[in-house]
Amino acid sequence: MLKKILIGLAAILVIFVIIVALQPNSFNVARSITINADPATVYAQVSDFKAWSAWSPWEKLDPKMQRAYEGPTSGTGAIYKWSSTNDKVGTGVMTMTESNPNEFVKIRLEFTKPFEGDNTAEFTLKAAGAQTVVTWSMYGPNCVIAKVMSVFCSMDKMIGGEFEKGLANLKSVAEATKSK
Repeated sequence: MLKKILIGLAAILVIFVIIVALQPNSFNVARSITINADPATVYAQVSDFKAWSAWSPWEKLDPKMQRAYEGPTSGTGAIYKWSSTNDKVGTGVMTMTESNPNEFVKIRLEFTKPFEGDNTAEFTLKAAGAQTVVTWSMYGPNCVIAKVMSVFCSMDKMIGGEFEKGLANLKSVAEATKSK
């Protein structure tokens, strides 16, 4: 009887390892929103890390989070470092690696806690008359731990909702800024 149980457990383990091995080697999460403001107004919010405190969903999760800024105030080369004891916020560094005013921002995300990770986030801004369509995306490699986690919960489910909250907040801030 014990032999059958051990064989059954070994079979389950082998199946689980196969499922993990079949998970994608990378992930991509993206959300979009239309904002009633011109691209310059929206760009001012996403290209300046200090402005993120008004709309980023992670900023609200830990009021005691420590923040530091380096380099230029905004655009390529701007750096934002954060440290939090809240595992949903974690610790890491964002570096703006590419910035095309009113059109595009690319950010290198280096997470150190609760898990290490090196991903890329992008904001694409497209004018649509008096509005701007904003797409916020994040992509990167799926390491073994991420593949195991994705069996139970995808990156899309883990952060997609936060992107939606952040974009809704960005919409409110940009539209209020535009009307001033």
